[in-house]
Amino acid sequence: MSDTSFQLRLVQIENPEQLNFILGQSHFIKTVEDLHEAVVTGIPAAKFGLAFCESSGKALVRSSGTDAELKALAERNALALGAGHTFILFLRDAYPINILNAIKMVPEVANIYCATANPVQVILAETAQGRGILGVIDGIHTQGIEDADGVAWRKGFLRTIGYKA
Repeated sequence: MSDTSFQLRLVQIENPEQLNFILGQSHFIKTVEDLHEAVVTGIPAAKFGLAFCESSGKALVRSSGTDAELKALAERNALALGAGHTFILFLRDAYPINILNAIKMVPEVANIYCATANPVQVILAETAQGRGILGVIDGIHTQGIEDADGVAWRKGFLRTIGYKA
């Protein structure tokens, strides 16, 4: 009979500068190079750090990026998660919206858990075999429903940051 016990773990993503990041799952060590290419193709001058949790062989955190500080941040978070085939990509002065579809189109990307600058907690299940992400808590608890002032603020904000004309 196999061991079917598991524990739930909660890992807070370390993000002291409230940088935008993408957390996802992939299926192959080639992910590191392919995601790197997707980012620099989509945002040529991007400052980013990327880390990937290898889930077989040496089971190392593999990483890449254009910014040593962001690469180290991604590595620390990936190691804290320790969940096979998980990747985390931190961006500086760039937004996930600019590359999210390109990331999703990388053939080995299986899932995106979140793309955010909010505080994030990751819910993990841990067994004798390893860890897996069950889901994420992205941001804070919903406070209500927007009214007319909220609609006006949202529309103004999107135009202020250049995402709507």
